[in-house]
Amino acid sequence: MTIRYVSTRGGVPPAGFEEVLLAGLAADGGLYVPESWPRLEREDLEELRGASYQQVAARVLAPFVGDALSEADLRRLIEQAYGAFDHTAVAPLRQIGPNDWLLELFHGPTLAFKDIALQLLGFLFEHALARRRQSITVVGATSGDTGSAAIAACAGRERMSVVILHPRDRISEVQRRQMTTVEAANVHNVAIEGSFDDCQALVKAMFNDPVFRERLNLAAINSINWARVVAQSVYYVTSALALGAPWRRVSFAVPSGNFGDVYAGYVAKRMGLTIGQLIVATNRNDILSRFFATGRYGLGPVEATMSPSMDIQVASNFERLLFDLLERNGPEVARLMAQLAERRSFAVPADALGRACELFDAARVDEEETAVTMAELLRTTGELIDPHTAVGVHAGRASRVDPAMPLVVLATAHPAKFPDAVRRATGLAPTLPPRLADLLQRPERFTVLPSDLAEVQAHIENLVTEPA
Repeated sequence: MTIRYVSTRGGVPPAGFEEVLLAGLAADGGLYVPESWPRLEREDLEELRGASYQQVAARVLAPFVGDALSEADLRRLIEQAYGAFDHTAVAPLRQIGPNDWLLELFHGPTLAFKDIALQLLGFLFEHALARRRQSITVVGATSGDTGSAAIAACAGRERMSVVILHPRDRISEVQRRQMTTVEAANVHNVAIEGSFDDCQALVKAMFNDPVFRERLNLAAINSINWARVVAQSVYYVTSALALGAPWRRVSFAVPSGNFGDVYAGYVAKRMGLTIGQLIVATNRNDILSRFFATGRYGLGPVEATMSPSMDIQVASNFERLLFDLLERNGPEVARLMAQLAERRSFAVPADALGRACELFDAARVDEEETAVTMAELLRTTGELIDPHTAVGVHAGRASRVDPAMPLVVLATAHPAKFPDAVRRATGLAPTLPPRLADLLQRPERFTVLPSDLAEVQAHIENLVTEPA
């Protein structure tokens, strides 16, 4: 079976899964999405009830991979990706109320939900590169969690160099050290003087420079890479099945910055999963919740918060949703994205906003509400959660429309990744797992650079072309 992918901007021919995997961003600047949506019928979902996470992943991912991988190879890569997770369920559910649940997505090597997609992506990259006898330079931007997960997925792999940009002094110390203390020769870290949006803009500009992109054979590991998004859709299926799907609808509240994680829920819904609400939970950087309230997507200043992985204004995956809201009109998406670059905002027609609001609810959560939620959940359930998860809990409870419908909040990170914020809110200091107990004493390696494209490109080229 062959599946084809198209760009959200409509300026390039359709591509296959492996091409999309290695390219990340389309050559016209758009993001890849399936030409048509595969479906899982109720009978298919019923058959998956009680299956392992790995079995569900193989079934969900197979139609998106098509004939790029054999069934046996896909199963093998999935088993390798999740074999080292700390919990055999990979993404277990934990009850926090009569019909409220946390979906724990932090049992991978770097204690964040990004591991679930990126561990698989590392094996997919390695398989494709060995078959093609190619090497790549993985370049990514991180607001905190993507970088360490990407490094954990790529460190030591002989056909990959990985360069991660992070905003200097705008991520937690644990997040930074999980990247900068890795000793593998193919791993490089750059601290950018600016915000995450500056880092993300630099990465997109590098991918839009055809000469630089081809010379270094760039590959994307941010959630602009389609394989990352579809890998995240699996845990929507496993958790919904555990709570009664396909015969019962389940709602999800998702801490959201770059829109990739909640968009993965949309993917699962398009496949046929019985999802009730998809609640987009934002912190003070609320471009997404403002869009769902007004239909206007307008950039503002990035504000530093206790949930730094969500301190984002340009939610890059939103373009994928926009493509569907505009009835897959690529040229119109390209026009609006150009307007965003020039005027820092655009608005969608009323019918497109109506479609968006049928699919998503959204809520903004401030710093006080986040802290209060962390303290309240510890007091009532004994659960210690990180600030991003707290944003999801508060937004989910504020936005749910049917208390009889299970509400699953995506617990996106282990509280020990944000010890200062957790301690201030709850009075308790979370501890790192034993394998990371000495993290704060390990030596760091990173370079500080201004948010200047030419300087960053020159630095990266030197890194990956000099002998190790």
